[in-house]
Amino acid sequence: MQDTTQEQEKTPSPEDAVNNNLDGPSEAPMGSESEERSAGDRLTELESELAEQKDRLLRALAETENVRRRAQREREDASKYAVTGFAKDLLSAADNLRRALESLPEGEVKDERTRSLLAGVGATERELLSVFEKHGIRRIDPIGEPFDHNFHQAIFEAERPDQPSGTVVEVLQPGYVLHDRLLRPAMVGVAKGGPKPDSRASEA
Repeated sequence: MQDTTQEQEKTPSPEDAVNNNLDGPSEAPMGSESEERSAGDRLTELESELAEQKDRLLRALAETENVRRRAQREREDASKYAVTGFAKDLLSAADNLRRALESLPEGEVKDERTRSLLAGVGATERELLSVFEKHGIRRIDPIGEPFDHNFHQAIFEAERPDQPSGTVVEVLQPGYVLHDRLLRPAMVGVAKGGPKPDSRASEA
């Protein structure tokens, strides 16, 4: 009986096992990934994020500035060229005034009333051209100038040995520009068969 009692005392009960586990040392739980990172790695990561955000901010500012400049340029163009349609409609009126003056040269007029009429037509044309100039509309009358396909439209070529080849020798209809934009090209006749402008300049 005595031996049995001693064996019972030596055999731990389930409760003792639990108590021993609670009291004894235990392994430390595994830390999360962020806890395992060193301070240096974390600082590098933050610096990288800051640089990325700074780059995004600079790109956004640059895009905003581009939009602002584009809008400003569009406003300026709208203001400069707002009269384009109206100006084109007035060109025929300017053409008719010029035709009226050229149809009857002043030297051939003997009647005083006709002379006064022509003077009035001439004054009207000058006033119209003055208004054109005020709003940035300029007439192109390139007689004697080299042909420029940007502003002139060649209607015919004429044999003019005394003129450099490519020189405008006749203007059938003047052209017009609004600031730097072409409203209508000048209809011109161009010389051919004469010396080249460059060769004439070199001979001089």
